[in-house]
Amino acid sequence: MIDFFRDKYDFLSNFFPCEINYNGLFYHSTEATFQAQKTLDLRVRAKFVSLSASESKRFGREVELRPDWEDIKLKVMEDLIRIKFSNSILKERLLMTGDEELVEGNYWKDYYWGVCNGRGLNHLGIILMKIREEIRNER
Repeated sequence: MIDFFRDKYDFLSNFFPCEINYNGLFYHSTEATFQAQKTLDLRVRAKFVSLSASESKRFGREVELRPDWEDIKLKVMEDLIRIKFSNSILKERLLMTGDEELVEGNYWKDYYWGVCNGRGLNHLGIILMKIREEIRNER
């Protein structure tokens, strides 16, 4: 099991620096792209393109949430992870995790995207494993 997306496995984290082109804007991380999608205001979304992952996470708490956010956030994350791992280098690194269970272990009590103190839904890990399997099946 890979249970913490740091050090050797930092590339699995949404904070890992990578370029994501989504809805006509270029972001510097999956986190920035995800946070930008919380709003329908295109001017606010554009502010995320210059923010780091941690700055984006903070700013994302302040935006007015689009009314359908709870309904679409899983699909948005899956789309972004798929885009991130279309990069050939990141794709190979993801495949090198083999059949390991991917768990976004954390200490900041994120029970939705990860697991903290043995509790959590681990949606990020589940999406990563799904994308890894899709990549395998393409080969």
